[in-house]
Amino acid sequence: MRIGIMQPYFMPYPGYFALIKHTDQWVVFDTANYIKNGWINRNKILAQTKEGISYITIPLRNKSRNIPIKDTYIDETQDWRLKMMRQVEYYKNKAPYFNEVYALLSDILACKTDNISELNIYSLKKTCEYLKINFHYTVFSDDRMGIETVNAPDEWALEISKKMGADIYINPPGGKSFYNSEKYRKDGVELLFLSLKPYRYKTFEEIFTPDLSIIDAMMFNSVDEIASILNNLELTS
Repeated sequence: MRIGIMQPYFMPYPGYFALIKHTDQWVVFDTANYIKNGWINRNKILAQTKEGISYITIPLRNKSRNIPIKDTYIDETQDWRLKMMRQVEYYKNKAPYFNEVYALLSDILACKTDNISELNIYSLKKTCEYLKINFHYTVFSDDRMGIETVNAPDEWALEISKKMGADIYINPPGGKSFYNSEKYRKDGVELLFLSLKPYRYKTFEEIFTPDLSIIDAMMFNSVDEIASILNNLELTS
């Protein structure tokens, strides 16, 4: 069984969904602490700015690197949903799949929760449904599997893999320097890293900007076209 373990990001980039698609079981690692300027409550889309992008952001009322993601809550005193939908309207009359993606995002933001982890999990579920990706997931804080602590940070994934009976753990390539592959090998878990091959799709901009939120890819591509992007990958050890 192939397993993937990641923090719950908000509308992440295509590589995140490639990882979901090419694993059998997903673990939402929501007990990690919130990281400032990370991807828990924001992402990037195209915009009419000097940089050509803007951040769609969910304001938080108790964000702190000392607080787990699962205990981080949305600041509902701000009308952030309306602001975000207006930012997304930049794609209107320009992107061929605007109506479908706008409706999807409206559905996601209508989720009745003020917990950022719950909203992000819902967004992953709805986006996977739209993309026809099987999303078999477990929320780590719901069942810690008897794992309360580890000896080193790279052992969380190892211990979870062992508890779930996974023989392959797949991670994004940015974690290569973080993991000790020998630990995994000794415990019978193969450690692999998934990276998408360079991709490009037609937008209304002269310069293509990669690794934006999946929102951007969905605006300009059919479900089948996105599947081709997500399947064009490399797995390395």
